[in-house]
Amino acid sequence: MTKYLFQANYVGQGIKGLMQEGGTKRQAAVVQALESVGGSLECMYYAFGETDVLGVFDIPDQSSAAALSLMINSSGAVSLRLTPLMTPEDLDAAASKTPSYRAPGQ
Repeated sequence: MTKYLFQANYVGQGIKGLMQEGGTKRQAAVVQALESVGGSLECMYYAFGETDVLGVFDIPDQSSAAALSLMINSSGAVSLRLTPLMTPEDLDAAASKTPSYRAPGQ
């Protein structure tokens, strides 16, 4: 499973839907969407300002994350951004690799 940070903003009708349904029903909808692709919700928080809702979820693979993102964003009611999260051990593994690279102009 891969963890993702999600950040979302309600847009247009999505704001009205949130006001009608409330936060707990929208959280249940997030859980249901994640379960439909084999994922689970770790945490979810509402905020105000630049971001309306954020949290962390686990999902089996990138294609499931992309499918979920495409479906949610295509609704036009929510603008969703996903950021894959890495453990310290993941970063250790990345730092131990030595890829070959030539910078532009060199």
